[in-house]
Amino acid sequence: MEVERITMLQTVFLTMLTLALVKSQVTEETITYTQCTDGYEWDPVRQQCKDIDECDIVPDACKGGMKCVNHYGGYLCLPKTAQIIVNNEQPQQETPAAEASSGAATGTIAARSMATSGVIPGGGFIASATAVAGPEVQTGRNNFVIRRNPADPQRIPSNPSHRIQCAAGYEQSEHNVCQDIDECTSGTHNCRLDQVCINLRGSFTCHCLPGYQKRGEQCVDIDECSVPPYCHQGCVNTPGSFYCQCNPGFQLAANNYTCVDINECDASNQCAQQCYNILGSFICQCNQGYELSSDRLNCEDIDECRTSSYLCQYQCVNEPGKFSCMCPQGYQVVRSRTCQDINECETTNECREDEMCWNYHGGFRCYPQNPCQDPYVLTSENRCVCPVSNTMCRDVPQSIVYKYMNIRSDRSVPSDIFQIQATTIYANTINTFRIKSGNENGEFYLRQTSPVSAMLVLVKSLTGPREHIVDLEMLTVSSIGTFRTSSVLRLTIIVGPFSF
Repeated sequence: MEVERITMLQTVFLTMLTLALVKSQVTEETITYTQCTDGYEWDPVRQQCKDIDECDIVPDACKGGMKCVNHYGGYLCLPKTAQIIVNNEQPQQETPAAEASSGAATGTIAARSMATSGVIPGGGFIASATAVAGPEVQTGRNNFVIRRNPADPQRIPSNPSHRIQCAAGYEQSEHNVCQDIDECTSGTHNCRLDQVCINLRGSFTCHCLPGYQKRGEQCVDIDECSVPPYCHQGCVNTPGSFYCQCNPGFQLAANNYTCVDINECDASNQCAQQCYNILGSFICQCNQGYELSSDRLNCEDIDECRTSSYLCQYQCVNEPGKFSCMCPQGYQVVRSRTCQDINECETTNECREDEMCWNYHGGFRCYPQNPCQDPYVLTSENRCVCPVSNTMCRDVPQSIVYKYMNIRSDRSVPSDIFQIQATTIYANTINTFRIKSGNENGEFYLRQTSPVSAMLVLVKSLTGPREHIVDLEMLTVSSIGTFRTSSVLRLTIIVGPFSF
């Protein structure tokens, strides 16, 4: 049984030595690995894998009253009275043979109670065997000691102040146990000012600050912006870190990486009237009657009256965002832009009872209902006849007919404006037509259109407001020269003040 135990300890020692050699081969921190083996987890602060304390996180890790002892990559289950002493030298005091044999006689070491040892940086080893019955068991070949506190207080070693020799990086505690020296706290490390000291069991290591990596003995900044895809749009490298930024019109999302569009129309609407959000920007538009100013934000009124002289028939009035049309007195606006004459004779007739109201473009006139003067008498509406029995009627026209008409100012010429026609036709007579009066300036011309009719032609443009009275005469002569008579049509032409 003793030979089998020694063979197993030698196997454990060789395994731990192999692990120590592998761990000692530390390369430069030029690449960061985040995948760790079983029993380890990644430490983002130290930028390395750290041991998982299974005794802390595994509920009821050891059964049967055993105590849990954590070590690298795993844990041990040992009796509660077991002590673990780390040593890499031969102990100075040997256990008496009698005491050893007593321990061998009464103690039991089962193969199932043995566990693989963990490696301590700095050269020491931590024992993983369970406790034995004797107070102390030593094996010089493997350089580690397993000590068990006896249940009987009288079996405490007679020399409790005995100094033990600890491995490099460890020191003896007041409880006569080798404990780790924290070189980072004591200041005995040799890390550079730009490095962070990380304490290890029995040693320490120097790491670069986050955002830096080792290059030789120097810590150089990691350019995170050169390794896409850190940022969605823009990346700014800083010493030991970086930050993302977005293009104008975008903002960082909560993850500080993605850029999302800013709805300027909701956040800070700068448009004076209408705002339309687009990806990364916005555009402003104006209501009808306005146009964007040079700053593309505000709106300026469009003076429609200045842009065109044909918007209104008479006068254009500009208003904020719109325009309106006005008409002169005597007219009203129709269809928003056109001026239409108001018939005052139908709306506000101000003529007397013995007067006749005559409407014209832009106004009205009152004329006598009986325009006849001596020796003429009224025979029908607007017709005055001079009786044959009256000697005063011998050299005057037999009849005078009163007619009224209105034309617009500046009417185009030549233009047919009025037709005269005989009402009574006599046999064997010849009718001739002429302008008897009212054409002193030659504005009119009378063109005979048939033996019984003629057309008054406007040959010169007339500008109102004005009134023309033109006498149109028709002479009737018998073919044998025994009969001669005339009749007059007194035409009152009222020229309006406007061309509409």
